[in-house]
Amino acid sequence: MADRHLVISKEELRAAVNALGARISADYAGTDLVLIGVLNGAFIFLADLARAITIPHQIDFIRVASYGQSNSSSGTIRIGKDIELDIRDKHVLLVEDIVDTGTTLAWLIERFKDRRAASVKICALIDKKERRKTEVPLDYLGFVRDGFLVGYGLDFAEQYRSLPEIYSLSFP
Repeated sequence: MADRHLVISKEELRAAVNALGARISADYAGTDLVLIGVLNGAFIFLADLARAITIPHQIDFIRVASYGQSNSSSGTIRIGKDIELDIRDKHVLLVEDIVDTGTTLAWLIERFKDRRAASVKICALIDKKERRKTEVPLDYLGFVRDGFLVGYGLDFAEQYRSLPEIYSLSFP
């Protein structure tokens, strides 16, 4: 069984989400904003962020997977669930739980630009810079943290997502 250690408290999460919501609201005032959550991990963060944003916006989700052998990506990205909203001439804000290698987000940015979005930016709860392979601009960022993190939508083998705080897991 893994040991859990608190990394980000409920209060820290709430403060970060509210600050991000205020910045996004100010930056996108008067525009057509679409939040696109990357499933599964971003759903709790996106729900709280959407409530913290005070301007009108739409919400959609996309599910993507990258397949490879062992723990390295093949570079092939497959869409499991695509967005349903028309994003042409709208400002897209991709909402992600953790930015890891950056490969999938870079691919998504290009995909949404090809769909003629007015702009495509990224809002991430956590940046794990040490694992970056493809640089992507993180326009809105909650935290920079290392370790194997769970809770607040983040999982280990589909467990721990519903924890209200973020923990690091360590294995004996």
